Amino acid sequence: MISMGVDGYRKGWVAVRVDGETHELCFYSTIAEALATKFDSAAIDMPIGLPARGERACDLAAREELKPHASRVFTGARRGLWDFPSHAEANRALRARGAKAISIQLWHIGPKICELDAAMTPRLQARVREAHPELVFLRLNRGVPLPSKHTEEGISLRTKLLRANGLREIARWLAGDRQGAKPDDILDAGVLALAAREFDSGRVLPGGRAEQDARGLKMQIWY
Repeated sequence: MISMGVDGYRKGWVAVRVDGETHELCFYSTIAEALATKFDSAAIDMPIGLPARGERACDLAAREELKPHASRVFTGARRGLWDFPSHAEANRALRARGAKAISIQLWHIGPKICELDAAMTPRLQARVREAHPELVFLRLNRGVPLPSKHTEEGISLRTKLLRANGLREIARWLAGDRQGAKPDDILDAGVLALAAREFDSGRVLPGGRAEQDARGLKMQIWY
């Protein structure tokens, strides 16, 4: 079984591929390029399934799980949001509708969200699912909240957790040529590869029947 964890970064997409004892760190310019490779299951840290309005139940459930670090999950992704010319314009329109404003962090990853949305189909979603690295790391850390992934302590702990769960190359990848990816991008891709090989475990938010968007894409987060 080949599992793949994929995360967006400033130059494109970074992926960790796990094929038995063979572990690879890969970089792709587009998500289509990444999805054209051979794999059985892939977990991606990017929203899949976008509502026309409101907040996704899976995001709200993930924020609840991650308390006291609920802000590690961005909420408010929806189809058509990035048709507005700016973050300020988008928020003005949302407030006029009585909806919550979105964060600047969510706004900035909009091009990646739209790129993935254009590539996704309900059929492809059987193998390619949304996952959240912080939920997976929390599970691997036995439910104990982790320090920020942007700190030395947070990077060190996440590296140890990945090594303990079989990703022996992680320290070498972090010390090597990351092609512009930040350490947390590599760590996130690594832990998503672990999540992708365990989809059969049924760890998903929210539990029960998944809500679908207008294109038939399920709105759920695996971990």
